[in-house]
Amino acid sequence: MKGAQAMSLSRDELVKLILSNSDIKTTEDIQNTLKDLFGGVLQQMLESEMESHLGYAKHDYENKNTSNSRNGKSTKTMKSNLGLFDLDVPRDREGSFEPAIVKKHQTDVSHLESAVIGMYAKGMTTRDIATQINDIYGMDASPTLISNITDKVIPMLKEWQSRPLESIYPIIFMDAIHFKVRKDNAIVSKAAYAVIGVNLEGKKDVLGIWIGASESPKYWLLVLNELKNRGINDILIACVDGLNGFKEAIKAVFPNTEIQRCIIHQIRNSSKYLSYKDLKAFNTDLKSVYKAPTEDVALAELDNLEEKWGGKYLIAIKSWRNNWDELSTFFKYPPEIRKIIYTTNAMESYNRQLRKVTKSKSIFPNDESLLKILYLATIDITKKWTQGIKGWAQILAQLSIFFEGRLDEVLF
Repeated sequence: MKGAQAMSLSRDELVKLILSNSDIKTTEDIQNTLKDLFGGVLQQMLESEMESHLGYAKHDYENKNTSNSRNGKSTKTMKSNLGLFDLDVPRDREGSFEPAIVKKHQTDVSHLESAVIGMYAKGMTTRDIATQINDIYGMDASPTLISNITDKVIPMLKEWQSRPLESIYPIIFMDAIHFKVRKDNAIVSKAAYAVIGVNLEGKKDVLGIWIGASESPKYWLLVLNELKNRGINDILIACVDGLNGFKEAIKAVFPNTEIQRCIIHQIRNSSKYLSYKDLKAFNTDLKSVYKAPTEDVALAELDNLEEKWGGKYLIAIKSWRNNWDELSTFFKYPPEIRKIIYTTNAMESYNRQLRKVTKSKSIFPNDESLLKILYLATIDITKKWTQGIKGWAQILAQLSIFFEGRLDEVLF
């Protein structure tokens, strides 16, 4: 199969063509085929560069305005992330041709695959990447080829998703972000479930990403069981959004974990019951509840809030009372810990960056395509998470007192 032939096909057509080859029987055979396709694309890029260098197409002697001409090819073995392959580098008679895509003494082209994957991780569509390659090299690299290159991260994704985790995480954040995905000729909403853990060194890490139906406690239960199967034995505090049933799902797997419902999510939820003209005044008064120094003071301020606004917005106030057990967890801790757990800001920031990367893709062709870009974006995002939480040594010492005995095995 030639590179030009492959690039003129759609993804499905390319898959069918590969599968129609009776010589392909293993995943290694498939990888070798993709390696040949990649080599074919590089070959065409080199031919395109030579044409630009000479100023005329091969055999187009009518438009030849130079004494220089093609002078055969030299073969060299190239190294790529897909494996080794032979490349025929065109030569010119004057020896002035200096290819840009594969330089004269270069034998490693894995950088191109890395560049493609890097662009994909930044949120560029396969079509945008193909266009950029065309702009740089004057070569048509189809979205299908780009997708095939990015598919090589799938084994790494699976390894990352199943990697062993630490036995205990003092704090985790859990949330889901929603995307549109094609399924059976229809467009459906899918939830990308994500968990961020703060380890014993105070450093954040994304523990995994799962694609499932719209957010539900049942699916979170599957996620939590997988985290346990990957080595987590204990979680001290779980910070979550306002999904009903979240507490029950967590307690079913980690019964000793304390739950902190995100205050910001709760403010958004209660604000839905307010008229716009009272929104600012009500939420200003509400601050005295969640900014209170103790839970007793907070409850007294909630009573004051109901006395002032209960006649108009009792449902909004009841939403706080009904969820108080999960909203008030942070009051028992000192300010250093409160600041970390009373909102899911760490998760919200991560979600914003995922949104930024995926904003160019309104609909994903399948779950794997969505998971692939979320994984690549996550790896890119977490590279910057090098610093631990400020003052973590003091925070960990306080947690070891509040959760007496539960950190002993890992700290002493």
